[in-house]
Amino acid sequence: MTTEYHAEHVGSLLRPPWLLEARDACAKGTLSAEALREAEDRAIAENLAMQQEAGLRVFTDGEARRASWRAGLMEALDGLAPASRPMKWYRDGKEVPQEEIGADGVAAAAKVTRKADLTGVEAAFMAKHAPGAFKITMVSSSMGSMIWNAQVSAAVYPTPAALIEDLVPLQLAEIDRLVEQGVRWIQLDSLAYNRVFDTTKEDNVRGGLSPEQLLDATVAVDAKLVGAIKRAHPELTVGLHVCRGNARSAYGGSGSYEPVAERLFNEVPVDRFLLEYDTERAGGFEPLRFVPKNGPTVVLGLVTTKVAQLEDPAELLRRIGEASRYVPLENLALSPQCGFASSAAGNLITLDDQRRKLELVASTAQQVWG
Repeated sequence: MTTEYHAEHVGSLLRPPWLLEARDACAKGTLSAEALREAEDRAIAENLAMQQEAGLRVFTDGEARRASWRAGLMEALDGLAPASRPMKWYRDGKEVPQEEIGADGVAAAAKVTRKADLTGVEAAFMAKHAPGAFKITMVSSSMGSMIWNAQVSAAVYPTPAALIEDLVPLQLAEIDRLVEQGVRWIQLDSLAYNRVFDTTKEDNVRGGLSPEQLLDATVAVDAKLVGAIKRAHPELTVGLHVCRGNARSAYGGSGSYEPVAERLFNEVPVDRFLLEYDTERAGGFEPLRFVPKNGPTVVLGLVTTKVAQLEDPAELLRRIGEASRYVPLENLALSPQCGFASSAAGNLITLDDQRRKLELVASTAQQVWG
């Protein structure tokens, strides 16, 4: 699919220290919710200005109102209780202590319902203040196994699939409300695929399924979800982001898209696939041969958010050219591989580093696509 947007950011942006302090003060009861909202508004206004100055033409709020990218599961639902969510993270090939990443595990302990309209608050501000097209990011219902725990959840949801069956209609209703607010672009973050192409990891993302069963289940849910969205709102741009984990500049998985590519690219009818491609851990571009001709835009996540060093512009041009052997150049776009702050603490880079990365994305896209 030919696109006019060849430079894009995946979603989250670093929270400035004063916003983190405001959130902490609100949690302790020394700052009102209204004052925190004002701080979030200020941070988002600065995020929008920075993105515009960097040269981007589609905007995110940086997920500044969220504690993590999983807010749609962790912060917006009722029926959850604390639960262990063990997961191993790596940086520079070495395991990162869990206490550095932080723990935020919850699980469904009762029938889930929507308790907070987090994306509605985000959309209302963006509709009023974004200087151009904007998108709302959300975790796909296909990742519901992240909030399923056998000890906590089984009495009400015998399997992760049973929980996901309740999450899908909640998400579709949420998207209906967003469209009523003027949203024309959403992005689903669907990371269960990385437990298909990385078979070494055993955690609740897989929900007790084999890699093959997980692929079947995830494709089925994402296809059902996106299909319903497109039937109800054909004008809505829908993106789907896949990465290998991103927290405090650490990663959670590795592996080529090869085991998921044919089914993912042909059965999930999104307009844009945003794919991590910043390191050798993601493999080569050969799996892109499965992208349908005149099909979705493929957004190449070639610029890393994990380290400050800027990519060589010539190398970016070379890699875009290599990808164009499999997907027509006009159907490609460029982005970072993931957000800069998938959790509020953020990656181990500075605000200036972040700005330079986005400037590089925009300037490279301008050089390639004009």
